[in-house]
Amino acid sequence: MANNTFKEIAEVLLNAQTILIFPHINADGDAAGSASALCHTLRELGKTAYILIEDQIPANLKFMDRGYFTFDDKVIEHPDVSICVDCGDFGRFPKRREKFISAQTTVCVDHHGTTEEFCEFNYVDPAAAATGELVYALIKEMGAEPDVETGEAIFTAITTDTGNFQYSNTTKNCHIIMAELFDLGVDTNKVSVEIYENERPEKLMITTRALSTLEIFGGGCGAIACLTLEDMKEIGAEPFETDGVIDNLRSISGVEYAAFVKEKEPGVIRVSMRAKRRGNVAEIASQLGGGGHVKAAGCTLNMPLDEAVNLVKSKLNEAIKEL
Repeated sequence: MANNTFKEIAEVLLNAQTILIFPHINADGDAAGSASALCHTLRELGKTAYILIEDQIPANLKFMDRGYFTFDDKVIEHPDVSICVDCGDFGRFPKRREKFISAQTTVCVDHHGTTEEFCEFNYVDPAAAATGELVYALIKEMGAEPDVETGEAIFTAITTDTGNFQYSNTTKNCHIIMAELFDLGVDTNKVSVEIYENERPEKLMITTRALSTLEIFGGGCGAIACLTLEDMKEIGAEPFETDGVIDNLRSISGVEYAAFVKEKEPGVIRVSMRAKRRGNVAEIASQLGGGGHVKAAGCTLNMPLDEAVNLVKSKLNEAIKEL
């Protein structure tokens, strides 16, 4: 993909008055943090800006919502600019597609290697640990002065997508940005408590239920677990409260490939995959119609849960044989 420059995208935003920001469905810390930082900055610059969503923001990320997030697609009737962050195709915000393309200009800022060139202006960098890194650079390119609120959102984006700076995607640039956020006065402990120590009991209960289905295979190199809709309803868990299950699976000693298979609705299965050190789950997800990063990817399958589990397990077994 041929990128535009941050300068070009900054000019598009500075010349606009009304801007809608689109994070992906099931927004994680990077999507919500990138969107919040950008929305706050645009409003500080005198723009009318909102983050348009189609599902609930996870409870542990709502501290960033200062009137930014909305389900109302009429909050801006005819946006000058639609900009999607941390998502690289219409499948990542399906119910908002028509609103997105109704803007005079469309922009994509993302860090997924599988991102398609589907906007008029694009900046995609798979080497970036988080889209938050790119949004931070864009904010500075616009001539805005990042403040504590911006810094909290950018910290959220980067810490969550690097596994609190543990994953292999953590770079020198991540830490340079962190140093700048410290200089801004960002209280990283306060934000970390909001993100990592602010869970409902239902989250622990649904994690326990998922881990009770754990299967180790491929000579100990593969791990897979699943959840049904009935599990979710019985425990009363919210969809975002299963987000940490896949990381539990990857943390198992000896496991190189992990997959979490969740029934989203009857016949619609969401698959999250992770690789520890040697694997590439982006390739596997791509084979199944999805995408993502080398170490973190996913896809949606239209089939019964048991069939999805068997299919994903067979794909991971094939990959394990190549290790």
